[in-house]
Amino acid sequence: MLIVTLFVASFAIYAAMYLAPGNPIAALTGGRTPTPQAIQVLEERYHLNDPFLVRYVRWLGNALTGDLGVSIPLRSDVSTLIRQRIGTTVQLVAFASLIIVVVGIGLGVLGGLRRGIVDNVVIVLSTLSAAVPSFVASIILLSVFAVNLGWFPVLGGGDGFVDQVRHLTLPAFALAFSSIALVARITRASVREEMGREHVQTAISRGIPYRLIVRRHVMRNAAIPITTIVGITVASLFAASAVVERAFTLNGIGAYLIQAALSKDIAVVQGISLVIVAVFVVVNAIVDFLYATLDPRVSLGTSAS
Repeated sequence: MLIVTLFVASFAIYAAMYLAPGNPIAALTGGRTPTPQAIQVLEERYHLNDPFLVRYVRWLGNALTGDLGVSIPLRSDVSTLIRQRIGTTVQLVAFASLIIVVVGIGLGVLGGLRRGIVDNVVIVLSTLSAAVPSFVASIILLSVFAVNLGWFPVLGGGDGFVDQVRHLTLPAFALAFSSIALVARITRASVREEMGREHVQTAISRGIPYRLIVRRHVMRNAAIPITTIVGITVASLFAASAVVERAFTLNGIGAYLIQAALSKDIAVVQGISLVIVAVFVVVNAIVDFLYATLDPRVSLGTSAS
């Protein structure tokens, strides 16, 4: 199923870029008007005159070997261009994922276990977080913590581990901001549902330690829906990182995707899109394996009831 998903996604990506407006010849010639002979040479060199299916099969075959084509404007290998930038995106997504897991699940568990003021505060915080998109969060964090307070660097990725952490802190929070609300709400609902089950209430009435009940019964059973939403959220961060990387001038594949789209660098857009889809599929596969680990009753490739 994973292979089929990747195949369908690759076809959709290539077809979309094939139908997109823009002329590769114009990018090759810098907007100048080439002679008919020059056009013919360029079309033959880059296989621009081949039928769509022939070009797609060639591209897919090369992609399976790690060759994502050549950037026409830059005359550079797309795989190399992506490899030079993907490290920044992976670091940003990993940092944001850590924030989402710690803050999102933490708030959700507090709201699910403690009714009253604590639960109301969690609801208010998650509602505010959900209402702020990444680009707005980027502007606010830059203005307050970088420009006005000067606590964090304004732009760039930094050098060395400590400096990179300082540079990525604000972008990571901006990227994680709205996702925290989603994870917190699902966690809160799952914990609240498990706390209401008969066997949990029976264990509480028997005087079994509360922490033991929460750890062994509540969190164990709530782990599957929480894992699901965390997995989907983390996978989506690779696509959502584009806006944040652009705002903080980070040299990641998200910002480069926007740059390539603006310059009509079709090969780069196709390559980065395929990488993002592949990451999403791989993360979902990992989530499937975690299902079986968390609950032996769940078979691989199926969902929990």
